[in-house]
Amino acid sequence: MKVIVTGGAGFIGSHLCEELLKTKKVKKILILDNLTSGTKKNLFHVIKNKKISFIKQNICKINKIKKYFKDAQVVFHLAAQSNAMLSFKKPNEFILNNYLGTINILESMRHYNVKKIVYAASSSCYGNTKIIPTDEKANISNLSPYALSKNLSEKTIIYYSKMYKMKYISLRLFNVYGPRAQFNNQYSSVINIFLKQKSKNKSLSVVGNGKQTRDFVHVKDTVKAFKNAGLLGIDNKIYNIGSGKHKKIIDIAKLFWKKNSLYTKEEGRN
Repeated sequence: MKVIVTGGAGFIGSHLCEELLKTKKVKKILILDNLTSGTKKNLFHVIKNKKISFIKQNICKINKIKKYFKDAQVVFHLAAQSNAMLSFKKPNEFILNNYLGTINILESMRHYNVKKIVYAASSSCYGNTKIIPTDEKANISNLSPYALSKNLSEKTIIYYSKMYKMKYISLRLFNVYGPRAQFNNQYSSVINIFLKQKSKNKSLSVVGNGKQTRDFVHVKDTVKAFKNAGLLGIDNKIYNIGSGKHKKIIDIAKLFWKKNSLYTKEEGRN
């Protein structure tokens, strides 16, 4: 089986490639990534594996990527701009990369009759939901251009599945954390921010009283969900990927605090 992983040099994508290599059924993994946010360093464990082919290319350029979809059976589509706060400043960029990029993926699949896509959707589609744990049938409330671009992509994938008999699984990811998570911007998830601050022996930053809650899921659990969605014959479903439990930011901060005795409160973070 040949599979394609878009965004395969990113945080989650690189872990997914490692997980897919454990499966004998997968004979070839083609990674498409323009390295805007991903890096080849994330692939250092696998890049020399004979099953891996890396292509530096932008999914917004359909004429540059279409040929790589020939003979593929499954596409794991993770490539996207993922900075929700930045999307307010650059909405056009997010719509171009996330929504139109997804259409290019779908058109490339249609051209070569690729039958299945596993999509990295986002729990941001639920907005500030008060339903905990959140059900897949919860109301959609896109509160950022990022959330809108991801949700529109999901809807378009479902449309293509009906029109062109493609199979899909959409995984709405909650707050994924773990090794290789990005620390290079102020909008990273709170655990990643705390890890960065701890590594530099800095005080931990918490918004207000820290009683806000988040659902966190480890990247290893996340990529197992992707692999199962792509290879186990589950089709045309939407799943939330999280722990199902919301943790208070203040409680997470205290876990770090016990280890490095550093803790402070700031406004405008997390």
